[in-house]
Amino acid sequence: MKKLIWILLVLLVFVTACEESKTINSDDKVPNQENTKEQTDDVDEEVKAEEDSEKEDAEKEEEKMSEPEEDKPLEAQYIINEENSSVMPLNDSINEKVVLLTIDDAPHKHSLEMAKTLKELNASAIFFVNGHFLDTTEEEEILKKIHDMGFEIGNHTYNHPLLPDLSKEEQKKEIISLNDRIEEIIGERPEFFRAPNGENTDFSKEVAKDEGMVVMKWTYGYDWVTEYRSKEAITDIMLETNLLSKGANLLMHDHEWTAKALKDIVTGLREKGYEMVDPSLIQTEE
Repeated sequence: MKKLIWILLVLLVFVTACEESKTINSDDKVPNQENTKEQTDDVDEEVKAEEDSEKEDAEKEEEKMSEPEEDKPLEAQYIINEENSSVMPLNDSINEKVVLLTIDDAPHKHSLEMAKTLKELNASAIFFVNGHFLDTTEEEEILKKIHDMGFEIGNHTYNHPLLPDLSKEEQKKEIISLNDRIEEIIGERPEFFRAPNGENTDFSKEVAKDEGMVVMKWTYGYDWVTEYRSKEAITDIMLETNLLSKGANLLMHDHEWTAKALKDIVTGLREKGYEMVDPSLIQTEE
């Protein structure tokens, strides 16, 4: 009997030991809840940081794509002939059948209308400005609009005097004061100069070139002549004159009849195979 009791006690001890061993092994396999939470939090933070980084990179790339590219200066393709002010291609691969459209005495009564017409026709031009047409806020706004539409702004002196009648000091003032005024309004100084009536002096040419401007006259123009002061008459002469040729520099003014004829003039020139040259393609620096 004692032997049996002893055997039972041994078995009980053995079973108890096995259970404790099982519990210990089980505890080793189950991670501590606090440690598990910390590890999970670490993983979540890493994932979030990676997602944030990817999002930030994506946003930067999107901003970069949405930013307008800086305007790169166009490579010059043409040059103004100093002798006759015609437009000449710089090499044989460039279209030579072009004309240059220019509007003098801007921005007076019809310049903005003319700019809108040219814009609709996708035709480039230079608007040569007089300072005495920039006396009011309204006139300043008109010049800004013309410039913002992409048209080149040229210098036509401040008060439109005959330069040979002025002293050197007065000539210089007429040219430079207008450049200053134009820059004040549109943020840029003109790159082209045309003297009133085309009458330059050696000194005015020197001042213009010192200011970085190309000096030009024109090939032909008629809209100040009495017999051409109608839409039909000015259209006909601008298209049918024997002076129309490759590289012709066309002079027009801020006149009512010219504004009305402008669309027909541009259309007629294109029908004759002429392209309106972009002034930004004309070489302004030697």
